Amino acid sequence: MAVEYAPKGLVGVLTPQANTTVEPEFAILWPPGVAMLNARMTSTKPTIIARLLDYLRDLPGAAAQFANAPIDAIAFACTGASYYAGVAEEDALVARMQDALGIPVITAALAVRDAFHAVGAERIGLVSPYPDDLTEAAVGYWTARGFAVTEVSRGAMSDGSFHPIYAMTAEGAAAALAALPAGNVQAVAMLGTGMPTLGPILGRPFVGEAPVTSCMHALAWRSVCAVTKTPPSAGNFLAWVRGEGWGQRYRERMGG
Repeated sequence: MAVEYAPKGLVGVLTPQANTTVEPEFAILWPPGVAMLNARMTSTKPTIIARLLDYLRDLPGAAAQFANAPIDAIAFACTGASYYAGVAEEDALVARMQDALGIPVITAALAVRDAFHAVGAERIGLVSPYPDDLTEAAVGYWTARGFAVTEVSRGAMSDGSFHPIYAMTAEGAAAALAALPAGNVQAVAMLGTGMPTLGPILGRPFVGEAPVTSCMHALAWRSVCAVTKTPPSAGNFLAWVRGEGWGQRYRERMGG
C-alpha cells in the first residue's frame, strides 16, 4: 500500500541513538517517490562495543516501533554492530527478521557487500573513522566476507566532542579518502554511518578506477533497489557513485 509521500516505497530506518548524520544524508539520497520513517536504537550500556551489540541484537524490538506502518524495507544504519557480532550472527538475524516481517532487511554492511559484488570487486580499500579496535574488527569482517583488504586509511576523530566519530567533518573524511593509495584496490568503502561522506564522494567518486561508496551511500542505493524491486547492478550502482540525482540535491542543500 503506497502512502502519499512514498509512492515508490517507504523505508523504515533504524538509527543509533546519538547519530547526527543518518537522517540528513538520507534526506539528500532518497530519489523522488521514496521516503522514510526513522526510529532510534537505544542502549544504556557504558561502552561502545556493548551499545553496538545491543543495537543489533535488539533489532526486532527496534523495528517494532514502526507498528503497522506500510514499510517496504528496513534499513539498519549502523556498521560497527555488524563488525563486532560477525558474519554468522548478522546473517542469521537478518534471515529471521525477513522471515518474520516478509520484507527486505538491509544492514549497512550488507549493502556495502552488495555494492562490492555489483562491480565485481575483490580487493578493497577502507576509509575508517574508527579507533584501532573497531578498525581491526572491520578488517576482520570484510575478510570473512571474502574480500582482500589491501589498503586502509584512517580519518582523524574529533576528540573531546560529544562523539568522536559523529563530530567528524566532511573535510576530514575527504582528507582520509585522498590519502588512500590508488592502483591496488577495485572498490573503496568509507566506513561508519556517522562520518559525513556525500561531499567526499562527489569530490572523488573514483580512486583510480575504483568506485567509492560509503555505508550510508550504499545503504540508500540498496534500499531503493529493494523497495522499487530493481536488481542491484554495476550500472545503477555506478550512477549513484557519480552522484546522478542526489548530487544536485546535495549541492542545493549545502548552498553550492
